[in-house]
Amino acid sequence: MIHAPEHASAARAPAFFLTCIGTGLLAGLLSGLFGVGGGTVIVPLLVMFLTFNQRLAAGTSLAAIVPTAAVGVVSYALNGSVDWLAAILLAAGAIVGTQIGTWLLPRISQTALRWTFVAFVAVVIVSLFIVIPSRDSQIDLTVWSGIALVVVGVLTGILSGLIGVGGGVVVVPVLILLFGASDLVAKGTSLLFMIPAAISGTIGNLRRKNVDLVAAAIVGIAACTTTAVGAWLATLISPLLGNILFAAFLVFVGTQMAIKAVRGRKR
Repeated sequence: MIHAPEHASAARAPAFFLTCIGTGLLAGLLSGLFGVGGGTVIVPLLVMFLTFNQRLAAGTSLAAIVPTAAVGVVSYALNGSVDWLAAILLAAGAIVGTQIGTWLLPRISQTALRWTFVAFVAVVIVSLFIVIPSRDSQIDLTVWSGIALVVVGVLTGILSGLIGVGGGVVVVPVLILLFGASDLVAKGTSLLFMIPAAISGTIGNLRRKNVDLVAAAIVGIAACTTTAVGAWLATLISPLLGNILFAAFLVFVGTQMAIKAVRGRKR
């Protein structure tokens, strides 16, 4: 039998439910709009307003991402904007990569990794203003591009295991810039790819009691109500505006990672 984390046994004040609902609404909107899991929003808000420790916040966020991403996939699939085979290849690589990342975790400098990721984000931001995808573009799957997708999945999984970066932040720009996908296909495929990894991670976190099931349920349900709205908005804006908004989101993510890197160096 899985017991709730010790933190979850505390009395649930109205502020707890309001914070979870607000967090879910914002995360769902961003998830649908950008094709990301929403963990970059959920984790800091749970830590800041509900005083979750980092591990519990990350585990709770991962559980909430499962229904959120599922709704997002359905929304994009209705517009034909999901490449199912590409997502499977990415997920297969990510499952292996996550295990490698977890193994490497105690052996590699977190500060160096975070600065490397910040540099990667900076390059992606610049590239998003140079390469504007066509809405009609699809991923051209060949043997070599299939192998490349598995490799991308492995690298994404390693990053996820090492520094907790969600797959969408890496996969969406890579699919656009390197595989020629439209922004919508990249986002829909990214959401599908992260579901199996999130389920696998959640099972592990439940065993380690790193999930607040009540918070995860509230955040996830709230997020489901706005994910489809975000996906709908993504179809209304132009690819250029989509790139600009995604670049702004990456600035937010990169800034978070840079702050963690600076704090880690001071310790």
